[in-house]
Amino acid sequence: MDRTEHLLGLLLGTEEDWPRAFEELLRRLGPVRAGGGEHTLRAERITIEPFDLRAKPRYDLVIDRLAYWYYVPREWLKKIALMDDVYLLNSPFTFQSMEKHAAYCAMIRLGLKVPDTWLVPYKNPVDNARYAYTAERYNQPFDLDEIAGRIGYPMYMKPYDGGAWRGVSRVKDPRTLHRAYDESGEMLMHLQASVEGYDVFARSLTIGPDSMVMKFQPDEPMHHRYAVAHGFLSPEVGDEVLTISRLINAFFRWEFNSCESLVVDGSVHPIDYANACPDISITSLHYYFPWAISSLLKWSVFCAVSGRTPRLDLDTHNYFAVADSERTYDEKLAEYRKLADDYFETERYHEFCATTLSHVDDLVRDWVVSPAFDELLVSTVRSTYPVSEHDRFVAHFRGLLRLWVEENTGT
Repeated sequence: MDRTEHLLGLLLGTEEDWPRAFEELLRRLGPVRAGGGEHTLRAERITIEPFDLRAKPRYDLVIDRLAYWYYVPREWLKKIALMDDVYLLNSPFTFQSMEKHAAYCAMIRLGLKVPDTWLVPYKNPVDNARYAYTAERYNQPFDLDEIAGRIGYPMYMKPYDGGAWRGVSRVKDPRTLHRAYDESGEMLMHLQASVEGYDVFARSLTIGPDSMVMKFQPDEPMHHRYAVAHGFLSPEVGDEVLTISRLINAFFRWEFNSCESLVVDGSVHPIDYANACPDISITSLHYYFPWAISSLLKWSVFCAVSGRTPRLDLDTHNYFAVADSERTYDEKLAEYRKLADDYFETERYHEFCATTLSHVDDLVRDWVVSPAFDELLVSTVRSTYPVSEHDRFVAHFRGLLRLWVEENTGT
């Protein structure tokens, strides 16, 4: 088998902007020289169809944006991971952890400052003929107000498997508590203490060992949520946010994920970090979109060309050994960072980027100022917003991308 030709598969849902960007940049990248040879890479969008469990896939690497809700491709990903050693940017075996609950449990075990969190039973019975018998015999009655009293108001009620703020309610008193619980229906809910008076809401997007920490404004419309801001965290807090993001990803074998943390008086409280299909649309990230696509390109090329080996095992004992030690919180974070850097081969990756991919940053800048990128931006706006808002948002995003170009070229 020729190991100098690499096919990168894109498993997609409704996205169009970033896949087009990725495909265009990969085409512009051309052959890559590494390991004494020349490597060619191309991308292909994966279709969904019946598959033979013994069939050999053609892909070296797959970027998955679909299997978190569509089970046919999820099972295909498990097959190609177990049987064919195809490199996957996110492990299909830890998707259950994306349902927030396992991720909370793991990070609490590792000593992170996760707010107090409870899981409460369904408000309405699940649709299962055996439920009534089980509930009558084994379900304990509970006092929702008593639990809320332990947590303390205000708090948040949110689905244990939530995403995109689905079903999230801010609970400020017993009345809103019971209303939110009554409306939860068959959703399984967490109650989580609110981190009040936070100084910064930080959202970090991590791709491989690269992270971008952004100031997030959750109450703003989507096109305003990511503020263009620099230096909004102290170096020490910024490093802690980065470490937490990479720790979570390395622990669960996620390589394309986002993490949300609230910072209060220099203390970092991660509140949501199981988003292994993060939004990277131009209309969401705008200024940060070139960084995201550049990082995704670099990490994908590195994994395919360098022969990075997929690791399905989680090595949880290594992390738990640190968690259970007598080290201080800061000392544990330092050890977790080492484990994460080991998993991501951070030093080897950065050396690869500095040598083999040293021209990618210039390539991305040239592309962002090209008519092709502007056409992509305009078509994305037209497919996202009403006709009456097209001109406004085209101008808005052009301005933000122009700022990115200026700040990354010195012009």
